[in-house]
Amino acid sequence: MDDEMKALKKNQTWSLVPKPKDVQPVSCKWVYKIKRKTDGSVERYKARLVARGFSQKYGEDYEETFSSVAKMISVRMVLALSALHDWKLWQLDVKNAFLYGELDKDIYMEQPPCYVSNSHPNYMCKLKKALYGLKQAPHA
Repeated sequence: MDDEMKALKKNQTWSLVPKPKDVQPVSCKWVYKIKRKTDGSVERYKARLVARGFSQKYGEDYEETFSSVAKMISVRMVLALSALHDWKLWQLDVKNAFLYGELDKDIYMEQPPCYVSNSHPNYMCKLKKALYGLKQAPHA
């Protein structure tokens, strides 16, 4: 959980602000997963902070939920072209990829459980970047 919070702070995912009037904040929760090696032994424990986007309202909190996905025919074409022309291919994984998407609407979220600010316990998180679970996160 500490590693996830460090990544969220590093990416400046939100800022703490007083709760605006007439705003119902999105709640959030921690999702835990055990990553295992091929032999079944534990490699690491993973925690992810997820916004509970089911409380968002269409037209008010988000407009689009579209997320582009590569078709398998396109992947095969790139692989075939790279083999034909002897191109080098690289694969990369962007850690916390959703956290880089900018939001175009003001979304307020409750402070994460176990990480509520001591100096501002009644403040909300005004999201600047997309967070897993938001309706518009894949689009952002």
